[in-house]
Amino acid sequence: MKIICIGRNYADHAREMNNLLPADPVFFMKPDSSMLLKNNPFFLPDFSSEIHHEIEVVLKISRLGKNIEARYAHRYYDQITVGIDFTARDLQRKCIQEGRPWEIAKAFDQSAAVGSFIDLDSVPDPKAIHFQLAINKHIVQKGNTKDMIFSFDAIISYISGFMTLKTGDLIFTGTPAGVGPVKIQDHLTATMEGQTLLDFWIK
Repeated sequence: MKIICIGRNYADHAREMNNLLPADPVFFMKPDSSMLLKNNPFFLPDFSSEIHHEIEVVLKISRLGKNIEARYAHRYYDQITVGIDFTARDLQRKCIQEGRPWEIAKAFDQSAAVGSFIDLDSVPDPKAIHFQLAINKHIVQKGNTKDMIFSFDAIISYISGFMTLKTGDLIFTGTPAGVGPVKIQDHLTATMEGQTLLDFWIK
């Protein structure tokens, strides 16, 4: 399986990072070794002093697909959850300045925390999904998928034009504004439509 992450998919986040709005989906990859499951703790790595949280809605691909038209894309996922795209912001900043790829800032071990999946048809409106992240019971990020620049279906159609999507692949669909640092003993809880799907500690 592979983990595909969409960048700059919420205008407010693009603005807070001083980035231009993209004309097409921006995506990058994380390896399966990035997965953090079962609410296990996230251990701060020693190679960065600025690890940031980025809450995102995560899609699980349910069937094999290539060159998928947007109008058929909804057939390729039926479960969703929330996830955290952990980012070594100091390393990312240096990579951007030097024109280098971002893997060391995005694809390190445990950098993709994934919550419990729920059926897409269990949410009130699949095109307007509320989600949020709280740290130590204080809400730090809130989002709604209706504010995405590129919809789930547009993302799947675009990505599948470049690579085959396989059953079990995960797509992190972008983060809203409010990204920021985490520290040891922070308690992170991520919810979707009021349901807690991710609950873990920083160690």
